[in-house]
Amino acid sequence: MPTPLHTLPRLFMAPDQAAQSVGPETTCPMSPEQARYLGTVMRRSEGDEVRLFNARDGEWLARIAGLRRDRGTFILQTRLRTPEQEAGPVLAFALLKRDATDLVIRMGTELGVSRFIPLITERTVGQRVNGARLDSIATEAAEQCERLSVPVVAEPARFMDFLGAWNPENTLFTAVERLGEREFSEQPDKKPDEKQIGTFAGARPGDGILTGPEGGFSTAELDAALARPFVTPITLGNRVLRAETAVAAALALFDARIRNA
Repeated sequence: MPTPLHTLPRLFMAPDQAAQSVGPETTCPMSPEQARYLGTVMRRSEGDEVRLFNARDGEWLARIAGLRRDRGTFILQTRLRTPEQEAGPVLAFALLKRDATDLVIRMGTELGVSRFIPLITERTVGQRVNGARLDSIATEAAEQCERLSVPVVAEPARFMDFLGAWNPENTLFTAVERLGEREFSEQPDKKPDEKQIGTFAGARPGDGILTGPEGGFSTAELDAALARPFVTPITLGNRVLRAETAVAAALALFDARIRNA
C-alpha cells in the first residue's frame, strides 16, 4: 500500500537549490541541515520519498538519491501542486520578548503573512533579534502548515521610519486598544463605523496589519499613525489582549475577510 503523501517529510526547497527550470528527474542538492534532519532525526535513507516545495516551483514528490551525514541529493519525480498566488497581509508588529516574538512568527506564517516587519516602538522591550533564528522558525512553520511560500522577515525598523516607508496605496489596519474611548474630534474621518469594527472592510491582498507592544502604542505614536491617510484604525473587541494574542486575532479576521470577499 502506498505511503500517504501527507505523512512524508515536507521540506522547503530554496530556489538556489534547484535549477531555474525544474521537472521530473531534476536533481537538487540537500542543505546540510536537511541532510542531518532526514538522516538523524527522521531516519530516512536512499530511496525514501519526501515532499519539496517553494513559491516558484510549487510542490514536488521527490526521492532521496543519496544521503551521508551533512550532504545528500534529491531527484524530483512528480509535481503535486502548481505555484499559486497567496493573498496574505504584511504584518508589522512591535518586537516582544523572545518567546512571544517566536510565537508571532510561527502563528503569522501559519495564518498567511507574506512579510513580517518587526518594529521598535517607544515601549518595545527588546530591540535585538536573531534574524537567522526567525527565518528558521518561518521556514519550519511553512513546512508544517503546507503553504508554498516562506514569508520574509525584515530587519527591525523604527516606528516612524516604518510609517514613512509604507506604500500609501495599501491600507494599514492598525489595532488600537480602547478605540471606542479615543477622541476623534480632530480626525473625524478616522472615527470607525461601529458596524465595521474588526471586519477589515475593504481589505485586499498586500494590505498591512499593525499591532503594538505590551502596554500599547504611546499617544504620540498613535497620533502619528492616525494622521496618515492610509491608516485605518480597528479594534479587536472589548477585551484587552496580550500582544501576541492580538496578532493571532487580527490575522484570523483578515484571512476570513479575504477568503469571503
